[in-house]
Amino acid sequence: MATREPDWNLWRSFLAVMATGSLSGAARQLGLAQPTVGRHVDELETLLATPLFTRSQVGLEPTAAALQLAPHAETMATTAATLLRVASGEADEVRGTIRITASEIIGGQVLPPILGRYREAWPKTAIELVLSNQTQDLLRREVDIAVRMVPPTQSALVARKIGVTTIGLFAHPSYIAAHGIPKGPADLPDHVWIGFDQETVSIRALRAIGLDVDRSAFAIRTDSDLAQLAAIRAGVGIGACQLGLARDPALVRVLADAFSFDLDVWVAMHEDLKAIRRMRLMFDHLSSELAAYLASSRR
Repeated sequence: MATREPDWNLWRSFLAVMATGSLSGAARQLGLAQPTVGRHVDELETLLATPLFTRSQVGLEPTAAALQLAPHAETMATTAATLLRVASGEADEVRGTIRITASEIIGGQVLPPILGRYREAWPKTAIELVLSNQTQDLLRREVDIAVRMVPPTQSALVARKIGVTTIGLFAHPSYIAAHGIPKGPADLPDHVWIGFDQETVSIRALRAIGLDVDRSAFAIRTDSDLAQLAAIRAGVGIGACQLGLARDPALVRVLADAFSFDLDVWVAMHEDLKAIRRMRLMFDHLSSELAAYLASSRR
C-alpha cells in the first residue's frame, strides 16, 4: 500500500512508458529527460510497493499490476485534460478550449470550414478535433462535443438529430471512361471495388441492402474512410461516398437503385457543459451549419 498519494507526474510518466514501451520513447513523448522518466517510474513502484515493468529484448514489458492500473490512470489523464479545457475559459466568456470528435469523413472533409467560421467569430477559442470512427465517451469527458452517425445512448447528454446523410456508390469520370458503368450488382466483381479490410458496420450495411459481400470482394482494401475517398477521387475504382462529397470533384453515381442507405447525424455533449457559453455556442453552431450542409447535399 502506498505510504502517500503519488504525484500526477509519476502517473503521466507511467502512461507514457505504457504507450511507448521504453523510457526513451516516453521521454520524447513528454518532453522530459530519460533519467527523469526513469526516476518517476522507480518512485511510483516504490510508493505502490510493486514492480510495474520488466525489461525484455523488445523494451519494457508491463507487469500484471501495471495492466490493472493502466485503465484507472487513463481515466485520471482524461479527467485532468478536461479540467484544463474547462478551466481555460470562464463560463460566460467565449474563450478557452473545445474538444470535438467526429468521424474521419465528417471531421476531415466537412468540419474544417465550419470550425473556421466559428474561430472567426470567437477568436479567443482553441479547437481540438479528434478524427475517429470509434465512439468517444462524453460522460467520461474524453471530448466535449461529438458529431455522431448513430443516436447517443448514454444518459446525461444533450443530443440533437440534425439531419440525414445518404451513402451511394461513386466513381471518378476517368474511371468510367476507361471501364464503363456496371449495369447491376452482379457486374461489380468485374470492376475495381474500393472497400474495407476488416469486418465493419459498413460491410454489414451492404449486406442489409442485399449485397452479400466480405473483404474479399474489394480489390482495394482500407479501413480509412479518407483513404477510400481519395482512391475514388483519384479514379482508382468504385466506392461508397456521401452524396455531399461527390460534388467536388464531380463524381459519377453508379447503381443508385441497388445501393443507397441513409445515416442519421447527431450532435451531442454532456448536459453539464450547457453552463459554459463557448460550449453552447459551438453546439448550436455545429447543429446549424451541419443541418444546412446536409440539406444542401440532398438536393
